[in-house]
Amino acid sequence: MLSNTWSDKQHDVKLRSNFFRDLSRILLSISRKPLLRIGSFVIDKQGYLTLSNRPLSMELQELENERIPTDVGRDYTYSTVESYVADILGIHDNRLRHQPNAVNNVQDCGYQMSALAVMRAITPLFFRRDLRRGPFIFMLTDLHPSNILVDDQWRITCLVDLEWACSRPIQMTELPYWLTNKGVDEIDVEEYDKLRQELIAIMSAEESDNLGGGTGRTSLRLSDIIEQNWTTGTFWYSLALSSPSGLFRLFYDHIHPLLSKNCSEEIGEVLPFYWVKDAGKFVATKLADRRRYDKELQLAFVANPEDC
Repeated sequence: MLSNTWSDKQHDVKLRSNFFRDLSRILLSISRKPLLRIGSFVIDKQGYLTLSNRPLSMELQELENERIPTDVGRDYTYSTVESYVADILGIHDNRLRHQPNAVNNVQDCGYQMSALAVMRAITPLFFRRDLRRGPFIFMLTDLHPSNILVDDQWRITCLVDLEWACSRPIQMTELPYWLTNKGVDEIDVEEYDKLRQELIAIMSAEESDNLGGGTGRTSLRLSDIIEQNWTTGTFWYSLALSSPSGLFRLFYDHIHPLLSKNCSEEIGEVLPFYWVKDAGKFVATKLADRRRYDKELQLAFVANPEDC
């Protein structure tokens, strides 16, 4: 597994270049065929492969395992970027509504509500209208170092755990966020950008060498789309959409500064009222949920519940 040696050898330029080159070839190969809709492939009862299931990610499945409703049926597929993003944001809304330990205090609740309200309002700023109906491409949404097998020269030999692969908008193509060994909500921009540029340069060269290697009906270059995503901030918006636990940190650290240089302390006092009706009642409900959660958690770890 790449994870066995990544931390120790990631500064070896030769090894890193080998990995980046093979990764680029894989991403370019699976993106070459534009797909008709956003979704996941299934094998039907007649044995045919069809793109007819919802775009299932590991994060969505984990939320459902926690009994948080996602409101995305198994047969849901999407033909536009806006409809898909709206449902993803709806999943984030439901996490805040239904996860009992979602908030810590009044301020935390207000800031989460504000971030979700703004994320919904600014969607058009980060996704190109001319790409709203595609192309959609096949993506590996769980490209973790432990899912990448390499040889001693860091050439990729195998990828595993592909059950989370699905068709998504081309602008949601993400380079691995873990290149600098940081969590999704801990990325240092300057440190990450150095490795990102190195990977993009290799991908661009591979794409140029592969004649006729455009993606979709307009022969879009994947490397150009990824570079544009970084320049416009779509990288951060897409990363936030795919991270239920990291959305809020990503929003306040990377997305909000793109729109306003002054991150007003009042954002958590005004915008919650644009996320839900009767915002005060909702905050009170979430605080009660947290108190009940803490009580139940405490009871689970005492020998005699009556002493609690």
